[in-house]
Amino acid sequence: MIRYLIASCIIFIGFIAGFSLYLQSDDLGNCGVAPSLEIGCEAVDAVVAVSGGDTGARTRQAIDLYKNGWANKLIFSGAAQDKTGPSNAAAMKSIAVEAGISDEDIMLDEYSETTKQNAENSQTIFSQLNVKKVILVTSGYHQRRAGLEFSKRNSEVKIINHPTSSDKDWSIWWWLTPKGWWLAMSETVKIIIFYISGLAR
Repeated sequence: MIRYLIASCIIFIGFIAGFSLYLQSDDLGNCGVAPSLEIGCEAVDAVVAVSGGDTGARTRQAIDLYKNGWANKLIFSGAAQDKTGPSNAAAMKSIAVEAGISDEDIMLDEYSETTKQNAENSQTIFSQLNVKKVILVTSGYHQRRAGLEFSKRNSEVKIINHPTSSDKDWSIWWWLTPKGWWLAMSETVKIIIFYISGLAR
């Protein structure tokens, strides 16, 4: 009985760890705070942050990357949650400007309401800036699916995943809360749908 319980705990811990790593893929996990000449840790053309969930955390992560020299352009993507107010992208820009980033270094997509639209609408901005490589920032639970959508819709642009380091909706302890399980399972379903819809074409 004790061996069974120990084995079950090990399997559960392994599942949680593996599942967490899958969802919150981080291509900069082995890099330092600033870019370097090490393969996979070089500077990019732009940092893209999509709104939703903890938009503030996503915005701050993008700002930190910009200030640490990873890119000289920021792209914020997201429509207004409240249609009577400014877009999420515009609100993210305001935070960046208050943090000392030049208005000229910020581009906006103010019309995207879904992850698919974030990816599709970013194409125009990528073309305008002649972007070939970007760091994509979102919440950990959302990173895998966002990366898949951006890679599919922007085949000529290399997408580097880098989730938020802190997020009010997601942490390493996500599996201890109902909301954590809801986010994890809903993203898993959406990832499955992404792959199935791709096979159907």
